[in-house]
Amino acid sequence: MPRRTVSVPHPNGDPTPSNLGEKDPLNSNGDPPEEKVELRKKVTLLRGISIIIGTIIGAGIFISPKGILKNSGSVGMSLVVWIACGILSLFGALSYAELGTCIKKSGGHYTYILEAFGPQVAFVRSWVDMIAIRPAGLAVIALAFGRYILEPTFMPCGVPEIAIKLATTIGITMVMYLNSMSVSWTARIQIFLTFSKLLAMAIIIVPGLYQLFKGETKNFENAFEVNSIDLTGLPLAFYSGMYAYAGWFYLNFVTEEVENPERTAPLAICISMVIVMICYTMTNVAYYTVMSAEELLASSAVAVTFAEKLMGNFSFAVPVFVALSCFGSMNGCLFAISRMFFVASREGQLPEVLSMIHIRRHTPLPAVIVLYPITLLILFLGDIYSLLNFMSFLRWLFIGVAVVGLIYLRYTRPDMPRPFKVPIFIPAVFSFTCFFMVFLSLYSDPINTGIGFAISLTGIPAYFIFIHFERKPKWFQKLSDSVNRSLQIILEVVPAEH
Repeated sequence: MPRRTVSVPHPNGDPTPSNLGEKDPLNSNGDPPEEKVELRKKVTLLRGISIIIGTIIGAGIFISPKGILKNSGSVGMSLVVWIACGILSLFGALSYAELGTCIKKSGGHYTYILEAFGPQVAFVRSWVDMIAIRPAGLAVIALAFGRYILEPTFMPCGVPEIAIKLATTIGITMVMYLNSMSVSWTARIQIFLTFSKLLAMAIIIVPGLYQLFKGETKNFENAFEVNSIDLTGLPLAFYSGMYAYAGWFYLNFVTEEVENPERTAPLAICISMVIVMICYTMTNVAYYTVMSAEELLASSAVAVTFAEKLMGNFSFAVPVFVALSCFGSMNGCLFAISRMFFVASREGQLPEVLSMIHIRRHTPLPAVIVLYPITLLILFLGDIYSLLNFMSFLRWLFIGVAVVGLIYLRYTRPDMPRPFKVPIFIPAVFSFTCFFMVFLSLYSDPINTGIGFAISLTGIPAYFIFIHFERKPKWFQKLSDSVNRSLQIILEVVPAEH
């Protein structure tokens, strides 16, 4: 879909073309030259690490790691699953590091599927992301934020549902506003929130290990008792573990904004995954030091139960840390996902306005706010958790397809520059894991999985209606152009300079 060249208004009111790459210190009017309207390379190594860690570590590790314990059957086996899921996630992250260094475009899954398998499959991915997966995922994280930010205020009573939804709406609005206003401030706050998460985990790990070194090891006795290990539940335990580690791919959504991506992306991914693996494993060890397996399974919020048993009055701070953790996940997720919509629009597969940049703030404003109305609609009207069940298998299906795309490109485009290259068994093992989880979803929950699959199939007619048929009715084209121009004026955005 061709893009029209748009002029950027000059500060003095003179319409001058947006030829912003001039070297001259002054333009023809004697004014300083305008800045180039583009997404800038502001993601350093530290910011890259904060995006990955800050998005992976959400509420899960603080609230409910009991899914892995329940399905693995023993304390020792649950720790093995946590480590194994971390290694498998590292395999996926390394595969994406190769994809990100040989395909230097933002957009993550969408871009890699587009490069390997063409526009039809890539469009279905972006379509499902926009109408269901991303708004539902954002709403779930935001609901956890709303619940835990209010919990200290309402203790020991429960938090009213309407208060949770109002706090959730405020949280979503804050994240949208922050991402719309400044890339630098979004990244700085993400670094702060990432350190807050690591501090929260340290508050759990250090006292837990202190108790362990004091000799509190009774909960680790018979940790690998054969009778308690549930082999049939292990796949479900791995499913929960992989979900807890999900988020390692988000740096690939902002590749074009990463400084020196050939070096920064692989380094940030490897450092982040090692830190998360260590933190997750040590946090679970701390939990088991203080709580028995039965107590952990009975708890609805493991970190809060842990704090109440060990810290007394200080336990009120834990919900605040959980809320900050959720806010960091929302912030990192939105920062990354908006770039996928930006790239899909640039490729002509989403409305043109989504690939435009704010003329002063250099943020992809339309791509950031496009999820806002859908997220609020789902928050107040939809069954979010059912929607996530519908879509969880689609996430792993498309990630598996993207990693298979790496193997496919190795053979179809062997001459493609690959500054970072992984052994072929790494993407092979990871893609097999993804497809196994997809098969597990089909087997364990065929109804919800079938509904999710049906929702994804709506992307096929949408592709032919909006993309494939180039000859649109004149009234449709006029309406589209009019809406696009109006939004461009209201939002003060122009196409990005290349």
